[in-house]
Amino acid sequence: MYPFVYQALSQRVVFGSGTIDQVGDELARMDLAKALVLTTPQQEETGRKMLEALGARAVGLFAGAAMHTPVEVTEKALEQVNAVSADCVVSIGGGSTTGLSKAIALRTDLPQIVIPTSYAGSEATPILGETKDGAKTTQRSMKVLPEVIVYDVDLTMSLPAKMTVTSGLNAIAHSVEGLYTQDRNPVISIIAQEGIAALARALPVIHERPDDAEARSDALYGAWACGTVLGAVGMALHHKICHVLGGSFDLPHAETHSVILPHATAYNERAVARELAPVAAIFQSESAASGLWSFARRLDAPMTLSELGMKQSDLDRAVEIMMNNPYWNPQPLDAQDLRGLLDDAFFGRAPGASL
Repeated sequence: MYPFVYQALSQRVVFGSGTIDQVGDELARMDLAKALVLTTPQQEETGRKMLEALGARAVGLFAGAAMHTPVEVTEKALEQVNAVSADCVVSIGGGSTTGLSKAIALRTDLPQIVIPTSYAGSEATPILGETKDGAKTTQRSMKVLPEVIVYDVDLTMSLPAKMTVTSGLNAIAHSVEGLYTQDRNPVISIIAQEGIAALARALPVIHERPDDAEARSDALYGAWACGTVLGAVGMALHHKICHVLGGSFDLPHAETHSVILPHATAYNERAVARELAPVAAIFQSESAASGLWSFARRLDAPMTLSELGMKQSDLDRAVEIMMNNPYWNPQPLDAQDLRGLLDDAFFGRAPGASL
């Protein structure tokens, strides 16, 4: 057993079906009475239903959350926070809404109740990524860790199968990197394998039968496990690449994770094959990278950066940004290898083809 440090996070989790009806009880438990509800524009109707359900405990709705948590959106939300004298925020949605909730908490220290409707996992972390002037920056702070997560399987039943797949692959990425990260520990490694296995079971079923409640429950459980991994340990190359591609080139978050994951795994598997062996076993493959790639293809996930809108002419610039911001990675960063990784991902070649 290798030396390790494990810091458990303090967070309340409510999991089940119909649990959204318990949000008012959670507010009462924390003696909160002036909640501002947050959603994206697409989920505004869901937010209005929450307003109605909370009654006097809600003081307004901000339905402007956006991908990659732009600072200008946060500033608009803060204006409403102050206007209604909110004493907490209740966010309903995926990573965009959770990100806005965290950005507000960072600046105000208001309590958060987060109700995820996707499998992003960021609700279980003290991590906030924000975008300003075309660059995405990430920080860890206990101020942004939501106090309560309410997981309601019913809210994920209508998530389209295509979005379910990319969101689930995004979650798997957290656990894959958690297995070899610099500050990994045996507790988190067990949780990581559990999360990957749950999503590996659930996603193919949902792909074929989106209304399968048991598979939806497994997927949401797996997403929580993978989010717990993301919140407990650091990440490496995969997440760095995705932050660069999302923050600097405006690629969609979950889809970018789906495309990059097998390629970043192949890059690092050269150094951490033993740590990634459980992933290969879960996907019954010779390697973790090939298993993840075949799994994504089976689910009709996006397989190329080009289909996400990336320009081939921007690949060199992406590598330059990555190399200008050094960070720990098990396999040393090499500009030529990174360029080959992105080239493989751009054209949809098998992972590792250019390494």
